[in-house]
Amino acid sequence: MSHKILVVDDQFGIRILLQEVLEREGYHTFLAANGATALELFERESPDLVLLDMKIPGMDGLEILRNLRKLNQTTRVIMMTAYGELDLIQEAMQMGALSHFTKPFDIDELREAVHEQLRGDAID
Repeated sequence: MSHKILVVDDQFGIRILLQEVLEREGYHTFLAANGATALELFERESPDLVLLDMKIPGMDGLEILRNLRKLNQTTRVIMMTAYGELDLIQEAMQMGALSHFTKPFDIDELREAVHEQLRGDAID
């Protein structure tokens, strides 16, 4: 069974790029352009990992993360941001985000971080 990854980003190009890269790696991906869709997919699909953009119109990444944590405390989350807002990233880490990437990110580094987070699950 392949791992499920939810990609939450308001930029269409980023969502498609990540979907292509992650599906080539054998992951099943779900895409959300906003917080409402992200929460709906999260509840329905129970992803193993969420790649979450910090700046999304309407419901920002921290608000989405707070809502995800109400639904599941243990789902792995990696934050993405185009901004160097260390206070927001620090708050996300305190809420359980595992790491963050600043856009534009190195796709190989992001892919490796995803592998690293999901590697232990293959043994279970």
